[in-house]
Amino acid sequence: MTDLNWTLPTWGLLLVAVAAIGVLLVLIMRLRIHAFLSLIIVSVLTAIAAGIPFGQLMPTLLGGFGGVLASVALLVGLGAMLGRMLEISGGAQVLTDALIARFGERRAPLALSVASLLFGFPIFFDAGLVVMLPIIYTVARRVGGSLLLYAFPAATAFSVMHIYVPPHPGPVAASGLLGANVGLVMILGVLVAVPTWYIVGYLFGTFLGRRIHLPVPDLLDAEEGSIETEFRSDPKFGTILFLLLLPLGLIFLNTGLNFAATAGWVSLDDVWVQVLRSLGETPIALLITVVFAMWLLGWRQGKKHGLIERVVDSALGPVCSIILITGAGGMFGGVLRATGIGGAIADSLAAVGLPIFVAGFVIAAVVRVAQGSATVALTTAAALVQPVVLDNPDFNAVQVVAIVLALAAGSVFAGHVNDSGFWLVSRFFGMDTKTTLKTWTVGQALLGLVGFALASVVYLLSSLAPAGAL
Repeated sequence: MTDLNWTLPTWGLLLVAVAAIGVLLVLIMRLRIHAFLSLIIVSVLTAIAAGIPFGQLMPTLLGGFGGVLASVALLVGLGAMLGRMLEISGGAQVLTDALIARFGERRAPLALSVASLLFGFPIFFDAGLVVMLPIIYTVARRVGGSLLLYAFPAATAFSVMHIYVPPHPGPVAASGLLGANVGLVMILGVLVAVPTWYIVGYLFGTFLGRRIHLPVPDLLDAEEGSIETEFRSDPKFGTILFLLLLPLGLIFLNTGLNFAATAGWVSLDDVWVQVLRSLGETPIALLITVVFAMWLLGWRQGKKHGLIERVVDSALGPVCSIILITGAGGMFGGVLRATGIGGAIADSLAAVGLPIFVAGFVIAAVVRVAQGSATVALTTAAALVQPVVLDNPDFNAVQVVAIVLALAAGSVFAGHVNDSGFWLVSRFFGMDTKTTLKTWTVGQALLGLVGFALASVVYLLSSLAPAGAL
């Protein structure tokens, strides 16, 4: 007996994707079935409906689940350990006091966001958010008000840097495909990212924070009353700043050297480059930082080894749900990617005949909404517009960069339930699915629209110059 499978046309794949998202929302919001179970159920049904062969059903499901867990589980687990030690040692409070003394309570959200923009230059979105969480939580408790006032601007800061600015992989990959100058992409990417963050992250985030009250989650709170008392040491400000900057510096070794290799300054074949890049891999950087935190906040303070073990162990339980739900979100997105819906939609849109600048944004946005992954959306759109861009001598250097930024804007558009980052934010902020759709999904859509508008300005201004002038 042969395996049952079938191939659906583009409209059929789109119908399956829309139905799958609708069923998922009904299961979670109406029937109140746990998000982890709902995502698995819908992933299985979607794979069958889309015609994925039964022999490939489990590999497809596990591939999407494991692919996300391979990156997220280590980051969340190590980040939670670091955050736990910063929180109950009193380190988060020390840094909070310093921030408020410098910027004032009214500017606390702005201070957190500026720090996140700086941290977000070399650090990926999920890793940066995990590292900043204990500071965000402590500031929110200290100053008061909705968690959204502090968390949304900071998370958006990480998001815009990850999407628009090299050395993050998305814009670097798109730059390579389209032949854009990476250094110029970095400069103009910052000019697009910062105003986009201010409009969406800070202004819109403040608007949300004043209308939607979210209490601070208890993810990093002590479960056993004795742990917090025994481990507290009120470390110096310099110690906490070192622990926050250490992963930043280590990760910059990786992203900075990748950028340098792309620019032709170093070779990735050199042993010293490979060693430094390995130290700068995000999980390794966080692991090194956790060990330093155990030393500076624990052993150096005379804390017993058993106490330190209990502290780091107590960080893992509360984040297990986050890890599993995020992995299930990756499973759902992986199933949608396996159906080929992203490529099918992109091919159809490419035949519409829109101007290349607009077409690239639309393709990236639709692929992002359809299958969830911003990186897949960006690289898919870049690959499709590549022949047009490379074969057109009329595009000057700045116009090509503007096209890269337009694709990046489309790739961040309206992240929702098929995006693992959606579930990461939802659980870390303590939001239900409906609230996350109203806040984070809308915010991500605005990030795309505002970024595209600013990239359009760059494109239009650069079009006034002849091809050889820029």
